[in-house]
Amino acid sequence: MSVLLVERSEGIATVTLNRPHALNALDTELRGAIERTFRELEADPDTRVAILTGAGRAFSAGIDLKELGSGPLDRSGAAEYGMIDALHDFGGPVIGAINGHAITGGFELALACDVLVASENAVFADTHARVGIVPGWGLSQKLPRLVGIGRAKEISFTGNFVPAAQAERWGLVNRVVAPEELLPVCRQLAVDMLSCDPPSLRRYKEMIDRGYAGTLADGLELEQRLSREHLEGVTPDAVAARRQEVQSRGRRQQH
Repeated sequence: MSVLLVERSEGIATVTLNRPHALNALDTELRGAIERTFRELEADPDTRVAILTGAGRAFSAGIDLKELGSGPLDRSGAAEYGMIDALHDFGGPVIGAINGHAITGGFELALACDVLVASENAVFADTHARVGIVPGWGLSQKLPRLVGIGRAKEISFTGNFVPAAQAERWGLVNRVVAPEELLPVCRQLAVDMLSCDPPSLRRYKEMIDRGYAGTLADGLELEQRLSREHLEGVTPDAVAARRQEVQSRGRRQQH
């Protein structure tokens, strides 16, 4: 049985962590499969949006501690960061469909997504300090930027569970939906994203991600530079055609 399931349809790839018996714990095999899959998706011009979710009752319980405790630790880090880097390098949006527990490394994997939608059954927790390790996949830097430094410290210094409703109030997830609505809502979001101009969408993601990593001044300079570069390839006819599509979509949504 594959530890990772991939379904591609009409520009959308749904990637499902498939170790439900182990709460989708991130062992070496699964981490490698995630990295390879997102590298392949980035190389596939027909795949423009990805949805990442988990099979069973967990999104991911994090690093497989049983495996971690059975052999020497890899302190080089080279093999460990490839999974997160592959998600970051995917040029299209990644929607995290958080179906259940997202704990520690699973929490970090969720934070590697661009948009998070949570099931009412979702629960988040950062237990790094309780286990005796510290994060290496971005959690210590991304979480404060999402929920504020005080709330991030509360989450990380206690290891307490953050249920879905609280995660929504704190700005950790975009919305919370019934379990049976999770994938349909995420697929509709993906369809909405597919309606955007493909090069513009990829460039917009790059602008936000690179700008958010620096200062506001750096981000504004980056936006101006990338905007000029992008406009060099935009024709008046293309803008007119997209304008007609936007107006038509607006009329449909109003009705």
